[in-house]
Amino acid sequence: MDSITYKKQLLEQLYAPYKQCVHCPLGKLGRTHVVFGEGNPNASLMFIGEAPGQEEDMQARPFVGRSGKLLTRALEAFGISREQVFITNIVKCRPPNNRKPLPGESKTCKNLLLLKQIKIVKPRVICTLGAAALEGLLEKEVKISQTRGKAIVFDSITLVPTYHPAYILRNPKELKTLIKDIELALSLTQ
Repeated sequence: MDSITYKKQLLEQLYAPYKQCVHCPLGKLGRTHVVFGEGNPNASLMFIGEAPGQEEDMQARPFVGRSGKLLTRALEAFGISREQVFITNIVKCRPPNNRKPLPGESKTCKNLLLLKQIKIVKPRVICTLGAAALEGLLEKEVKISQTRGKAIVFDSITLVPTYHPAYILRNPKELKTLIKDIELALSLTQ
């Protein structure tokens, strides 16, 4: 069995008990689907966002709404498809009204699923999308404007924080910054 097939099986085994997860309040607040993540389970680059939005909740896929389309275009600018990376979120259930996940929600999902996803995929680099993703991973407050574009070591994996694509949609002048940060993340996978 090749490593991709093996890792896909490990991920499915990880997800199986959580398909109807209610370990944190988000599981009882109207989500449609648990959005685990998708992509290459052998990826050298993993993207971690904040939480599923409405489109993601409906389709059970991460980053498929407007923000996801922007992320896909940014990757394609480097000749990379979504299928070559692994994309997930800190929390796997949509928060009500797309609010930021609460610290307890992030911590619960991080410990139940995210850290295990990272351990299975074993990316060389993780690109966090937005402050909430970085805060959820590090469990401390951060200012994304001060931390973005700088490599940080997290549990022997290089993190490259950047702006969330939703922020870029509201602030198009920062698109070059997002592209630059993704370029840095990609360069560190070599």
